[in-house]
Amino acid sequence: MREPRRCPWAENDPLLRRYHDREWGVPLHDDRKLFEFLTLEGAQAGLSWLTVLKKRRAYRIAFDGFDPRKIAKYSTSDVRRLLGNQEIIRNRLKITATVTNARQFMLVKQEFGSFNNYVWQFVDDKPIKHAFRSLSSIPSKSKESDRMSDALRKRGFKFVGSTICYAFMQAVGMVNDHTTRCFRYNEV
Repeated sequence: MREPRRCPWAENDPLLRRYHDREWGVPLHDDRKLFEFLTLEGAQAGLSWLTVLKKRRAYRIAFDGFDPRKIAKYSTSDVRRLLGNQEIIRNRLKITATVTNARQFMLVKQEFGSFNNYVWQFVDDKPIKHAFRSLSSIPSKSKESDRMSDALRKRGFKFVGSTICYAFMQAVGMVNDHTTRCFRYNEV
């Protein structure tokens, strides 16, 4: 049986293929999962997505299953513990940003009822479906990710530049950037 055609970035590694085929671009509305992706996209800054995927399980363990209520209560000793954890990306700014973002996430949740309600407003509560034939056509940011980035920064979130926000939007299905030749393009 022939392998399905998928986005070229996912062709050469089994972990990337699995992520691409099961998760990437699927509309996501679960607050904890949204926080997980916001955290992982920030952790990825300057690194490859494959590096982050390989550490994802360790991140889930180290960061209490990405429970923002728990992470919002982290102290400096928790940050020290995480900096000593060789299984995750040990960047002080990224770790402290996760704690800060958990605190801001809880404030957004309180104000809007859920983080989901807040972030999906940037795409008018429905996925944007692009029709790009090649990876080179896919932008690294958009006017929607610019607006999301600005809004999150004003609320005190860290590691939420427009490029990170756009990658987040792709990951959680706010934007369908599967190439038109990819078997997942019409599925999501």
